[in-house]
Amino acid sequence: MQKVQTTTLNRATLMFPLALVLFEFSVYIGNDLVQPAMLAITKEFGVSSSWAPSSMSFYLLGGACVAWLLGPLSDRLGRKKVLLTGVLFFSVCCLLILLTHNIEQFLALRFLQGIGLTVISAVGYAAIQETFEERDAIKVMALMANISLLAPLLGPVLGAFLIDHVSWHWGFIGIAVLAFLSWFGLKAKMPATQPTVVKQPLRYIFSDFKRVYQNKRFLGLTLALPMVSMPLMLWIALSPVMLVEELGLSSLQYGLAQFPVLGGLIAGNLVLIKIIDRLALGKTVMMGLPIMLLGTLLILAGIFWRDYFLLCLIIGMTLISFGEGISFSVLYRFALMSSEVSKGTVAAAVSMLLMFSFFFIIEGVRILYEQYHLLAYGLTCFVLIALWFSFPRRMLQQVLLERKAKGEF
Repeated sequence: MQKVQTTTLNRATLMFPLALVLFEFSVYIGNDLVQPAMLAITKEFGVSSSWAPSSMSFYLLGGACVAWLLGPLSDRLGRKKVLLTGVLFFSVCCLLILLTHNIEQFLALRFLQGIGLTVISAVGYAAIQETFEERDAIKVMALMANISLLAPLLGPVLGAFLIDHVSWHWGFIGIAVLAFLSWFGLKAKMPATQPTVVKQPLRYIFSDFKRVYQNKRFLGLTLALPMVSMPLMLWIALSPVMLVEELGLSSLQYGLAQFPVLGGLIAGNLVLIKIIDRLALGKTVMMGLPIMLLGTLLILAGIFWRDYFLLCLIIGMTLISFGEGISFSVLYRFALMSSEVSKGTVAAAVSMLLMFSFFFIIEGVRILYEQYHLLAYGLTCFVLIALWFSFPRRMLQQVLLERKAKGEF
């Protein structure tokens, strides 16, 4: 594998991640704008509202199913070629969904749109990690996360507006336009990297994945990622049903409820950027996860203290999202660097574990929610964060001790 030359973060080098984050925003709002519209979409297609979370889970499944190919392909053809092709594919799929006539066709196109998630995670993020030095790469990831968080902040409000005044179809037209704009920015500003591995037969791809997945450190650090990020993903998937159908909030109130929760994630990312140069790398994770555990306990308390459930839910999710903000980018960096295999393949392996975890957990909780309602949501959030304190925490502690022994801050 070739050694990729890294650079420092400055105004000139920032243009590439800004172009990439415009596509990331398009991909994320492709979910966050659609989710609040799903109640209207299921009604239009004549199916139960229990199908609403499936829009998100099939979106995630689409990303998981092609990660094994896109990451290694970008190692062999270059990140830029694969990224630009993926952006165009996503844009076309956003326009094709306008032609769907039933829920099956709709979910099939959502599956294809989900490939955009892998383009970001398995190709775009790998390019960021290779382009910038260690702490600058983490800062860029946190900065991109904050900009892309405009999607879940604006998405519910825009989705509510589309439902009340026009049609959900216009949302996908707007998303396609944004993705096309990002394509031009990436074509102009993304560094033209050379392939990081020589072209090899297809069997070598599977050999590389085998090496990655046999690495216990990789598994421990990567499995931590869905544990940390899943509660917020469940919030995005289920909050339309919880807040609108079960608690009786209006579409506008539902949109406003997103602001403190996602504001916590923005605050966490800003704190990470501010303090990352002062602390040993990984210290913020050890600070963030206890905060997240406290948030899950508050949600559980609200389930049994029903008069204050909404307040407990909002405060608990805000604590969870803040903890995720100061933890996720660092965990992602550690996971990506835990294997010596080419970074496109490692990023694809991370993406597959993330996306498949998201799909199966969201679909599982969707089924459990029909039977146990809010209790299913609260217990799932608690179990996910509690599990982090087992094998993933031990693996992170081992990494921190090794970095300290090497004199790495």
